[in-house]
Amino acid sequence: MKKCKLIGALVSTLKRVHPKKIYVSAIILAAGNSIRMGGPVTKQWMNIGGIPAVVRSLRAFDSCKSIKEIILCVKKDEIAQYNGIAKKYQIKKLKKIVFGSKSRQLSALEGFKNISDKSSYVAIHDAARCLITPQMIEKTVRAAIINGSAIAASKATDTVKVVNSRLLVTETPKRDSVWLASTPQVFETEIYRASAYVALKDNITVTDDASMAEHAGFAVKLVDVGKENIKITSPEDIFLAEAILEMRGSAFSNKE
Repeated sequence: MKKCKLIGALVSTLKRVHPKKIYVSAIILAAGNSIRMGGPVTKQWMNIGGIPAVVRSLRAFDSCKSIKEIILCVKKDEIAQYNGIAKKYQIKKLKKIVFGSKSRQLSALEGFKNISDKSSYVAIHDAARCLITPQMIEKTVRAAIINGSAIAASKATDTVKVVNSRLLVTETPKRDSVWLASTPQVFETEIYRASAYVALKDNITVTDDASMAEHAGFAVKLVDVGKENIKITSPEDIFLAEAILEMRGSAFSNKE
């Protein structure tokens, strides 16, 4: 028993020391309809500090040393907008552009079908979370390598209320136990494969990939990446995103 524990500890240590040697595939989801944005341009193509949101997400993953390939899932009617995107924005790790499906869950699955056979971990990310940084990605990948599954998240600072269909409060969970899930969400490839299969078999619909893993019985580790990893869903989010970029000192450093 002691020998097994020592071997397990050694394997975990080696993984922590050499995560760059592990093949991590990134699936970036950019097939949303952007209903809440309310304009002719989808959120993935909204300019944030002079650069489309989808490009900012692509650049972050392209710059992350742990990521070996990127699969981009897009809307069919926007495919022309992606012509030459890798060359124009110098995205070296973009391997495939595939069509998304009718839901986020199925779009992620389409991306997953196109990852390399060498993939040992897969990172799913919403293109609209364009303030993600290579450091946040790396931190989440490292946690997944150690735990099997890990997702970016931030601690809730407001009191959260659970309500019924009539908006009457039914529960007030303790704030210390409430976290806000975001992306990337990183899984050992076979854990994701099993989770997706179980979700299809049980006909469940989820809003994030971690929910599939949880449903399949896998433990998911939360990784605190702070509050800057916001998702662009409405026009006011653009102002907030640019304010965050300006605070970082890079708001307009990547203008075309």
